[in-house]
Amino acid sequence: MGMDMPETRYARSGDVSIAYQVLGEGPFDVVFVPSSVSHVELQWEVAGRAALLRGLADHGRLLVFDKRGTGMSDRVAGEPTLEERSDDIRAVMDAAGSQRAALFGLSEGVPIGVVFAATYPERVSALVLYGGMARARWAPDYLFGDTEREERKSSGKELEEFVTPGGLEAMAHSGCPSADEEQVRAIARMLRYGASPGSFEALYRMNMAIDVRDVLPLVSAPTMVVHQRADPWVRIEHGRYLAQHIPGAAYVELDGNEHLISAARVPELLAHVMPFLQEAITREAPEPDKVLATVLFSDIVGSTARAAELGDARWRELLAAHHGRVRRQLARVPRRGTRHRRGRVLRPLRRAGPRDPLRAGDPGRGGRARPRDAHRLARGRVRGAGSQDSRSRGRNRRSGLVAGGGRRGAGVADGQRPGRRLGNHVR
Repeated sequence: MGMDMPETRYARSGDVSIAYQVLGEGPFDVVFVPSSVSHVELQWEVAGRAALLRGLADHGRLLVFDKRGTGMSDRVAGEPTLEERSDDIRAVMDAAGSQRAALFGLSEGVPIGVVFAATYPERVSALVLYGGMARARWAPDYLFGDTEREERKSSGKELEEFVTPGGLEAMAHSGCPSADEEQVRAIARMLRYGASPGSFEALYRMNMAIDVRDVLPLVSAPTMVVHQRADPWVRIEHGRYLAQHIPGAAYVELDGNEHLISAARVPELLAHVMPFLQEAITREAPEPDKVLATVLFSDIVGSTARAAELGDARWRELLAAHHGRVRRQLARVPRRGTRHRRGRVLRPLRRAGPRDPLRAGDPGRGGRARPRDAHRLARGRVRGAGSQDSRSRGRNRRSGLVAGGGRRGAGVADGQRPGRRLGNHVR
């Protein structure tokens, strides 16, 4: 570590401070998306991690960071969603002045990178996914995930290791069998300072809930999937699945038995990754025809009865007030680092205040309005802003507009459909 360690800086992601570092110079940017637990300063004591980061920085400008809740970034209450953790990438890129970058996702950084690449295709020049997965749990159509019994056994073992003297050292050795005693201690130290027992348990629960399978076809950036054949933590089938379901992805299967890469394996990894990145970043960013988008749905409570009571003229006035309020809320979004084009996650609307005309008791000003299902994710094709031709019915034409509005046909963008959301992920 010492004098060669980059300076730690902070970026704001909503109300959270994200610790990051910038290393190297070059013709392109690379964002390193870390695994579950990281520490931007202590990682330089881990030989394998330091060798990988310096190898990437030899060819371009490297951005490394700690996700919210880990390392030197702010701790957060509750369990941040996959979308919120993905948004930390945007915050770091903005703070470092990076408009477009390649992403290198490691382990849990793989699904986070996938979500970001599908959400911001114009900002991702290439995607490298190492040692990760699209889903953790077993399913009838995902047979190599962990069963419920395996999950309980694994979670109990890992949580016990985290709080037991010598347990993190045992965990580090299992993830990198070739590491010597000094490196095992360095990995354990990074894990110990990177998370508390409570945050580690929360991270484990979040990771077991990961399922980004439906996002994979939306990735348009050139992608390389790398996996070690005998990875002790993430079975090889996970890597093969990623490569098979991301359009045009290249797949590299290394003959190794590590999850936490050792310094000895870094040259082999970089020999595959760097030519791929150098070729990929020369391509012009294509205009994507699909993105991971957000649909905001709001509802006027008791709309059918209210419309009959008010009559057409006063009902139209109520809708105009409703739509105006929603648009004013959406207009505030960019100041919070989010957008209502190309799939940014919008925050739910606040409940109407006591002085809000939509909540007042005057029948001439309508009943109370409230948001419902206001934080749903959906997939959709990008069409021209405001396009409402018949071909786009039933598709997401423009993320961030409002669907619904009470009666059928009364919405701002009638053709939108909210997607289903499972935990942190899109299904």
